[in-house]
Amino acid sequence: MSTVLSRRDVDFLLFDWLGAADLTDRDRYGEHSRETFDAVLDLCETIATERFAPINRLLDTHEPVVGEDGKVVLPAELSDALRVYADSGMPLATFDHEHGGMQLPFSVGQAGFAFFQAASAAAASYPFLSTGNASLLVTHGSPEQVERFARPVIEGRWFGTMALSEPQAGSSLGDITTRAVRQDDGTYRLFGTKMWISGGDHELTENIVHLVLAKVEGAPAGVKGISLFIVPKFLVQEDGSVGERNDVALVGLNHKMGWRGTTNTLLNFGEGLATPGGRAGAVGHIVGEEGRGLAQMFHMMNEARISVGMGAVALGYTGYLHALEYARERTQGRPVADKDPLAPMVPLTSHPDVRRMLLAQKSYVEGGLGLLLYCARLVDEQVSAPDEDARRRAHDLIEVLTPIAKSWPSQWCLAANDLAIQVHGGSGYTRDYAVEQFYRDNRLNPIHEGTHGIQSLDLLGRKVVAGGGAGLATLVSAIRETVERAAAAGGDAAAYAEQLDARVQRLVEVTGALWADGDPSVALANSAVYLEAAGHVVVAWIWLEQLMAVGDRQDAFFDGKRAAARFFFAFELPKVDPQLDLLASLDRTVLDLDPAVL
Repeated sequence: MSTVLSRRDVDFLLFDWLGAADLTDRDRYGEHSRETFDAVLDLCETIATERFAPINRLLDTHEPVVGEDGKVVLPAELSDALRVYADSGMPLATFDHEHGGMQLPFSVGQAGFAFFQAASAAAASYPFLSTGNASLLVTHGSPEQVERFARPVIEGRWFGTMALSEPQAGSSLGDITTRAVRQDDGTYRLFGTKMWISGGDHELTENIVHLVLAKVEGAPAGVKGISLFIVPKFLVQEDGSVGERNDVALVGLNHKMGWRGTTNTLLNFGEGLATPGGRAGAVGHIVGEEGRGLAQMFHMMNEARISVGMGAVALGYTGYLHALEYARERTQGRPVADKDPLAPMVPLTSHPDVRRMLLAQKSYVEGGLGLLLYCARLVDEQVSAPDEDARRRAHDLIEVLTPIAKSWPSQWCLAANDLAIQVHGGSGYTRDYAVEQFYRDNRLNPIHEGTHGIQSLDLLGRKVVAGGGAGLATLVSAIRETVERAAAAGGDAAAYAEQLDARVQRLVEVTGALWADGDPSVALANSAVYLEAAGHVVVAWIWLEQLMAVGDRQDAFFDGKRAAARFFFAFELPKVDPQLDLLASLDRTVLDLDPAVL
């Protein structure tokens, strides 16, 4: 049994449930087949298992350092693994043919990349960030910018970053101070400091393409003044060759609790350590129009947040598989009814509380994987569905589900990692076992791409009320379609459908109550609680969908699906009731609190 990721579960979700193979009937994916999808997944699983997983601990114990020459030093094994990844063609996976890509469905690409995220989150971060970088340029850049800056990233020759945050601003991007000065040749010179830039400096590739948020001199205050710029580490000539060093300086490396093999940097732009063209200032190329930077960045945010959620699932999943393997092999204690001290010890899986912890993990990670692949499948639907109504429905569902898809796995698959440590007992928090690293790595995901609190504000403050509540209405309609099918099927599915329908109705009522007075301060005071409740309702729906896809098939895999669904409806879904009660009461505890008493 692989301890990276369950290929059988990936295949079940992707093909048995979501019908990804049917996408090949559409023009966009007509060159593919189930066989090509399987070949891609085989390749990803093999490279992740053979090249990424073996270096995961090495990257954790050998963090990046700055050498005497000022260059970042990383283990050679990382460069080797990333070269194998690039040579496999996987950086091209989901990009269109016109950009040299394979034009694979996003769902297949996400499923394949999940193997790398599970095998080594730190190593996978470099291509993960680069894909988001190139995707944004393909969408918003000029044809010349795509060819000059995005294509080398798409081909895996260069890496890319997102340089958004600053030391004084954090997530409040309207408060950034990096400035851009117009030049006579149409370029800009950037001056400022960026913080927490993952992959911000290294020698893994010939060049690094930074996408930098900055404000042009004279731009309005706040987010309306933000523009987006391409700022390469080395200038790129018109023929695509790499030129002189740009004025982008590595100030220092941040050392995080997880993802230790990913360089995380403090960068200065325009410090003057390099003088491109004979003077200070980092040379930048504006993407689109001035003042459109944040809108451009958020255009690609849905896919990025889905990818972060998938990373959280992958880490939770591999932790679960490691815990399951350990619990099956480790013998300890005897059943409570066995009073014979000379009786042989039994595997940990013989103990009910260990089974509870394993089943909880299974329900979180397999539910999370289902949620993320469903969202990825919606992305495919949005770009390839044959009629406008189907594309619009997919868009509305993605909008309302994205905050949940990012935050629910980041919370509950992290909880799975916590339980994986607990299953190991005292061994779990030693470095002799991998589960403590999985927890540390996954603890970053509740912060990546917008914190839990930011996602909750996005969900309750924007997504469920946008268009007069159209997004929430579309989600509720989709859930109730499943409820109707499950009710007609009878048995356990019908019982679960009844439980789910009651919570969906309550969620709708509470949403209305929160916004009844139109006061955002009151409505959003407990938005994090709303996100957690909505997330559990959605994942219960995903489990009901999985159960319906299982049907009456019998073997250990399908019986495991039934057990996990039973657990989620018995142990997890009831948790939303007190949360919805709290929300309905319009509790003002945190709103009225005087910060001085904290």
